[in-house]
Amino acid sequence: MDPAAARIREAMQAVSLLRQSRLANPGLHAACLEVKRFQALRFTATYADLLDSHRYQRAAHFFLNELYGDKDYAQRDQQFSRIANTIARLFPKAVVETAAALAEVHALTEALDDRMARQWLLDRAGGQTARYLRCWRAIGDMAARRRQLQVVLHLGQELDQLTHRRGLRSLLKMMRTPAAAAGLSALQDFLEAGFESFAQMQGATEFLKMVETRESALIDSLFNDDAVACETFLLQLLARTAPH
Repeated sequence: MDPAAARIREAMQAVSLLRQSRLANPGLHAACLEVKRFQALRFTATYADLLDSHRYQRAAHFFLNELYGDKDYAQRDQQFSRIANTIARLFPKAVVETAAALAEVHALTEALDDRMARQWLLDRAGGQTARYLRCWRAIGDMAARRRQLQVVLHLGQELDQLTHRRGLRSLLKMMRTPAAAAGLSALQDFLEAGFESFAQMQGATEFLKMVETRESALIDSLFNDDAVACETFLLQLLARTAPH
């Protein structure tokens, strides 16, 4: 098996097991959705300027919808799992590497969200923001959080590299019909959305640096800052994007 395909299969198997365990436990499933929704709101607040930026808005929305959101990725995951053995024959190598990077991001994010959801069920006191902070600190594992950020940045770098490959936009468009015939429309949509959002920026270095800086600062704050000060910061951050 192609190494990238093996990475995809391993990641998707891990995600499938987590999804099955949550579907068998409605309370855990609901808790995971609450965690994901809170994180999506936090991302929207942290990157409100980029989401409104002409240059960066498509890439920021792509990250929110495909990486940090509460979207149901079951269809895309099933497609990944089904074609793990043949993906290297269906897509160019650079695209396969990007798909593998996505699978790794997705698996690590799902594992961390699952751990948060299990802690969420044990800690029901107070408001949502304070609860999130306590769950984060109860789980700990700064190494995993930093690793999550690094694999997200790696995916962004892979997508940026795709935009520099001559003729790849046309090739991706040509893949629509065979991808749909093979039942890979969700994967095809992801690849095209990622390509177009990063191509519009005409270079992702500044965007990825902003993500790295802001997420690193947030990770440090959630682990190390005074709990009251950290909660206050999060509440003020979320208030900026709350409907009035």
